[in-house]
This record gives sequence, C-alpha cells and structure tokens, in this order.
Amino acid sequence: MDITLNNRPESFNNEKLTITEILKLKNYTFKMVVVKINGELIRKPQYPTAYVADGDDVQILHLISGG
Repeated sequence: MDITLNNRPESFNNEKLTITEILKLKNYTFKMVVVKINGELIRKPQYPTAYVADGDDVQILHLISGG
C-alpha cells in the first residue's frame, strides 16, 4: 500500500491499515494528535476503525502546548 503521510510518500506491506496501526508502525507516541484522512478529521475513538487505503492522503499532526 502506498500513501502520502504528512506530505511524504510512504509504503506499507498491508492492503489497508487503521490509524491505530499506523501510529504503532511509525512509533508515534504523542498524546495529542490531529488526524485527517483525505482531509476528513478522524476523532480518537475512531482510530481503531478508521481504515487507510492505497493512495490515501494522511495527516498526523502533533499538538504542542506551552506558554
């Protein structure tokens, strides 16, 4: 499967993956992230069921707070 992840081409050996699986594969451990698949916002409870397919554009943005 070939996708665009954060504006970079990525290849995976799976036909489809969930957001939860991608976060684990990429070792993203951020507590606060915003996820979009093809421009559609994906809420945290949807991560285990939100599938990414070949050709999808995925954005995973890490939120940083501070003052």
